Formats: sequence, structure tokens, C-alpha cells
Amino acid sequence: MTEPTPIVQWCAQSIECADPEAMAAFYLGLMGGRVTHRKPDWVGVEAGGLRLNFHRAEEHRAPTWPSMEVPMQHHFDFVVGDLVEAISKAQRLGARFADFQDEDDPSYVVLLDPSGHPFCLISASVAVRP
Repeated sequence: MTEPTPIVQWCAQSIECADPEAMAAFYLGLMGGRVTHRKPDWVGVEAGGLRLNFHRAEEHRAPTWPSMEVPMQHHFDFVVGDLVEAISKAQRLGARFADFQDEDDPSYVVLLDPSGHPFCLISASVAVRP
């Protein structure tokens, strides 16, 4: 079976948030990288091989996951070598634990970024990667 010919090429993930500068600093601290563009209400970064754009949304409301009152909007999964160390660094950068955690699976943790978007840190020992 042959793979279909793509008609698009990945460019960037754009994320609405209350504070683009804080979000850029958070993800650069977590993933490494650099700022590529900066405007008063928008910051673009290149981090971990991805381009992320953070846009100010004055009426931004943090997701209420797992409740759907305010939907999640997006979700990142990051594979880490040392889960405890990665949690500690993420917290120093401004992450906080999500209220919901899967107590039956200690190989991953759900955290919230500075704008309240959930993301997971997953132990490399159990991560399924392509």
C-alpha cells in the first residue's frame, strides 16, 4: 500500500492565550528553542522542531478539562526520560498539576501550562512513538 501524496505541509500550531510572552517563555523553557517573531499580541517560537505561535485572546478562558464546560482546544504529549525531574522543571517554569490524574497509571502526569491548557509528560519507558 502506497502512502497518499500530501497536499499540505506542516507550518505551525497557533494557540490562543491571555499572555503570549509568558506562554513563549514557558514552552521555550520546557522544550528549548528560540523566539522567531514578536509583535505586541503575538509571539512565534521554534521549539523541539515545532513552530508554535501564541496569540493574545482578551476573552481567553482556561479549559476546564476533563469537564467540557470550556473545551480543551489542544493537547501536547511530551516524552521524558525522568518523569520526576521533568515535573519539577515544568513547575519551576509555571506549570501546575491538573485536578484529574489517572491514579492507576503513574507513567504519565497531566499538567496545565500558564494559560491553563493541559499537557502530558509521559515516561519514555512506556511511551508509544511512531
